[in-house]
Amino acid sequence: MTDPTPAVRDRALSLPSSELPAYLYDLAALRAHAATVRDALPEQVELYYAAKANPEPEILGALGPYVDGYEVASGGELAHVAKAVPGRPLAFGGPGKTPDEVTAALELGVERFHVESEHELRMLAELARRVVPGRPVAVLLRVNLPVADGSLAGSSLAMGGRPTPFGLDPARAAEMARALAEGMLPPLELRGVHAHLASGLEAAELVAVAESVVNWAVGLGVSLAEVNVGGGMHVDYTAPERRFDWTAYGTGLARLAAAHPGLRLRIEPGRALTAYCGWYATEVLDVKRSHGEEFAVVRGGTHHLRTPATKGHDQPCAVLPVDTWPHPWPRPAAQGDRVTLAGQLCTPKDVLARRAPAPGLRAGDRVAFSLAGAYAWNISHHDFLMHPRPGFHFLDVPGRMNAGTPERLNA
Repeated sequence: MTDPTPAVRDRALSLPSSELPAYLYDLAALRAHAATVRDALPEQVELYYAAKANPEPEILGALGPYVDGYEVASGGELAHVAKAVPGRPLAFGGPGKTPDEVTAALELGVERFHVESEHELRMLAELARRVVPGRPVAVLLRVNLPVADGSLAGSSLAMGGRPTPFGLDPARAAEMARALAEGMLPPLELRGVHAHLASGLEAAELVAVAESVVNWAVGLGVSLAEVNVGGGMHVDYTAPERRFDWTAYGTGLARLAAAHPGLRLRIEPGRALTAYCGWYATEVLDVKRSHGEEFAVVRGGTHHLRTPATKGHDQPCAVLPVDTWPHPWPRPAAQGDRVTLAGQLCTPKDVLARRAPAPGLRAGDRVAFSLAGAYAWNISHHDFLMHPRPGFHFLDVPGRMNAGTPERLNA
């Protein structure tokens, strides 16, 4: 939904202007959503959280009871997640792994490596022999499978099915799978296949993708313990109240698992788990008219919340009216029903929402942008123009809150 939860609304209105903008995360809402997702999935499906979506320690911890492990995609994420949720299973993915990162992952006992290339596979084998002699190392080969024309037409971001830097071409992946199965690259052991082909797909589309990945993997003719079909669940920024159909997806995966007994499936959602638990709360600084259109300038902007600029959408938001006006000068207000919400940056691209419904919006009112729990602060260009960084607040239940500081993120 666009409107914030009661706990988020109360906190957004109670923060002084000097503590805005702020990211507000409702951990109770996150846990409830994660429990719903977990309940929709069959027992044969493992659920890993893609930490790149939002690596805040409080977020990782809140997801702990509902996920089987965490997927990391860099040495920095690896160290961060291992510290935030010690002892939990980790899968190390992503292209361009360095020898130092692979060494660190081996020393930390990473459970699975998602291998992106032949070079990476041979590097991993050599480093494993040196770093963990005698210990088998589980490998999933990431494969860039071809897809039927138009089958990924609904995706917001294609990661495969065409030339990309991700994964192995099918023929080379098949050859490497056979080499691993025959023990030609000790101490590496082939655990399975990994394929993440697109993001932003609906349940039926993702089930179809999963079927194609599993059928290809089974057709290799080698023993596999699991197939990782990735994430990519649709999050609709134009209709924030609508959520991915986890029940339909779980039913489809259950049918697929039943057709291949003994084969474990794994999914790695990120955005679809955490997007709904976060809000970016800020304050209207000015309201003005330009060439017939009304604009509101808010504290902060896309240097804190880059998602709308990156994806080219309008971030859903709710206006939280504030009656008091503490200044002696007149309070500007919108005359119409639609207002474009822009940030403080000296660029016309610093727009959070175009022509948002905001009748009577006034300077001093608060605005809470929803769906800010994933790919928000952690992908933004924080230091451009050197504006203050936002605060970070983690709400557990109404009336009780844990607050963090930006400095903690850089510790």
